[in-house]
Amino acid sequence: MTGTHPAGSREPAATGAGVRGPLAPIALFVHRRLGHAQRTLEALANNDGALNSDLIVFSDGPRTEAELGDVTAVRRHLRTVVGFRSVTVVERDQNLGLANSITAGVTQVLRERDRVIVMEDDLVTSRFFLRFMNEALDYYEADERVASIHGYVYPVEQPLPETFFLRGADCWGWACWRRSWRLFNPDGHHLISELRRRGLTREFDLDGSYKYTRMLKDQIAGANDSWAIRWHASAFLQDKLTLYPGRSLVHNVGNDLSGRHGIDTRIYDVELAPTPIHVGGVAVEESRAGRAAFIQFMRRRGSRRSPRRLLAHLLRRLRGSA
Repeated sequence: MTGTHPAGSREPAATGAGVRGPLAPIALFVHRRLGHAQRTLEALANNDGALNSDLIVFSDGPRTEAELGDVTAVRRHLRTVVGFRSVTVVERDQNLGLANSITAGVTQVLRERDRVIVMEDDLVTSRFFLRFMNEALDYYEADERVASIHGYVYPVEQPLPETFFLRGADCWGWACWRRSWRLFNPDGHHLISELRRRGLTREFDLDGSYKYTRMLKDQIAGANDSWAIRWHASAFLQDKLTLYPGRSLVHNVGNDLSGRHGIDTRIYDVELAPTPIHVGGVAVEESRAGRAAFIQFMRRRGSRRSPRRLLAHLLRRLRGSA
């Protein structure tokens, strides 16, 4: 079921952000977490450029009868959303699961538009998030080396450049073009075989600081339903880059065990950037400083995860795969 209603001005207006042409549509993926979705939508509506952005919300169906009430409550709220150029709600009759919902939804939007901004229902944004995404999508549109734009950056200890590139792709508030989404390969077997054949597994795992390869193995085995690890591997194997801000424009409020694949942690908490991020003026190549900062953060993260949180995460995954 699909419904559309106008919300806010239908006339183009100056964004004050230096972005020319139509703004990228926002694809938002929701399920049953009403409180999280409300926070995400409120923050997005407060963004510069929201009134000139089309919002397309993909509402996944309930997995069980017990979830029907929560899903219905979220859909009821979606009919009241305002603050965007238009709001379209796509209600799935069946539960596709996160991976299928996102890959199908992004593909659907990119059949009609040449770019998309992708959000999940537990991401709270700075008011400058949409500005950064649209400016970067415009700036790097014709640069085939760039696969995507990302809004979140880890709370690293080192100072970072205003923007920087890393090899691969990411998933906490991101954007891409039709040209780069064509690189997405859903076949985890092929991706891990290529990483091994080319001797890239350690580099892919950030010099062993984060077990991306294990995550891909788990996806193949059915232990997780991650589209993101396959998107990252697809871009990584094609030597494509993702642009990051030096100050985070996204805060993930879902690390509270409320989601199926969530964990209970504050390690990823960030302060949202209170001022705009300047786009441009950076070499289109992987940043040594950015990569080193991510590696140090991941190693520090591994040493800080408590046994209680590790046990809670393990039990959560066991329940999800039962």
